[in-house]
Amino acid sequence: MFPTLPPLNVPDDALNDLAAAMLDNEAASDDNPHIPAGFTYLGQFIDHDITLDLTSLGEKTRDPKGIRNFRSPSLDLDSLYGRGPDGSPHMYARNSNGKFLIGRNVTVDFGGVVGDFRNDLPRSPEGQALIGDHRNDENLLVAQTHVAFLKFHNAVVDRLEAEGVEESALFAEARKLVTWHYQWMVLHDYVGRLTTPGIVDKILHEGRKFYRFKQFPYMPVEFSGAAYRLGHSQVRQRYNHNRIFSDIGFDLLFGFTGLSGQIIGDLAPEPPTGPLPISRLPSNWIIDWRQFYDVDPSVTPQATRKLDAFLASELHTLPGGANLAFLNLRRGVQLGLPSGQSIADAMGIADPVTSAELASGPDGAVLAQHGLHVQTPLWYYVLKEAQVKSGGERLGPVGSTLVAEVLVGLVHGDHQSYLWQRGPGWRPTLPGATHEDFTMADMLRFVDDINPIGDS
Repeated sequence: MFPTLPPLNVPDDALNDLAAAMLDNEAASDDNPHIPAGFTYLGQFIDHDITLDLTSLGEKTRDPKGIRNFRSPSLDLDSLYGRGPDGSPHMYARNSNGKFLIGRNVTVDFGGVVGDFRNDLPRSPEGQALIGDHRNDENLLVAQTHVAFLKFHNAVVDRLEAEGVEESALFAEARKLVTWHYQWMVLHDYVGRLTTPGIVDKILHEGRKFYRFKQFPYMPVEFSGAAYRLGHSQVRQRYNHNRIFSDIGFDLLFGFTGLSGQIIGDLAPEPPTGPLPISRLPSNWIIDWRQFYDVDPSVTPQATRKLDAFLASELHTLPGGANLAFLNLRRGVQLGLPSGQSIADAMGIADPVTSAELASGPDGAVLAQHGLHVQTPLWYYVLKEAQVKSGGERLGPVGSTLVAEVLVGLVHGDHQSYLWQRGPGWRPTLPGATHEDFTMADMLRFVDDINPIGDS
């Protein structure tokens, strides 16, 4: 997006010091009451929809805009649909008009959950998820989000079939309807919550100023390598998952997966000899969506962490001892990202974050110790800007502009999207709490599987 700006080079020792200072103290005041906790993992689901980056950093250096280095950078749900029923038949049920397979859960003794549930990803005999993007089986919350989207598509197929849509057209019509409502949801529910109020509508009507492309979208490194890593700051250390597992550590969300954990299909002992390993997701780990979104007025969902310059302690001690804050900071240097101040200046931001504001707090003191409060790594700048300019409730002007322009552009650049086909005047047609609107909470209510295991 800003190819002429000079890269910010920072030595590893300074990045290590700054990363260590970005450790969250896990106080209750860190909660952001305006964004329910589920949006952290919806953000991860969106990320997996628009990026599958299997290239080396060396290749990115030769192609800094990432034009050839990312799979379809569009909000088109290819991570959900794969190549469709013909190209990815292993993901679809037989003789179902293009419905997705849904995985069956395994019943265990703990928690008293009985019954036959289908609330897992479909899996191979050895536990690998049969889905369009294997990364959506990385942690339990993004996996359950993927299951919700599988069920959303299936429910839309049922609705269209009841309305008399011809069998030959069912899948294509359902995919279009699901994708358009998803695109609306991303721009108006997800981005709308994260960014400066009104910025999405302003971009839709006045156009993009900084994220431009001639024919097809590209994935800018300012977005993928910095601004969109905002979700790491939103991760909570502990979660209420359902009636059985409340106030659980973030680390438990990785164990009950096939990619990062120990769901291993037929390789697991039968009957189970312990919580893990296990063949499929146990029914006592099925999510209660009321804990993550505003789907039930009688239940207040837990919140995300505030958008600030701190990460939960679990992210500072990844498997193998890695620190995610350091990895993000170092990746920005490797990708040749400019400083936050350079981008703020290029955008013409009237009220940028000052050096004194960047140097505030214990993390800022370390930043200033290395002189980085004058020219600041972009990822850190975006987080600190949110903390200073909006109390951690929303992104500031640089972060809002980067995130909103890119995601609007990715929708507009998809020739099958609602923006391309119908323009910004299109409105959702599926039922929502507000007329001509559609949110993640509306989607979950439409699926009608909000708390499968119940309250007792």
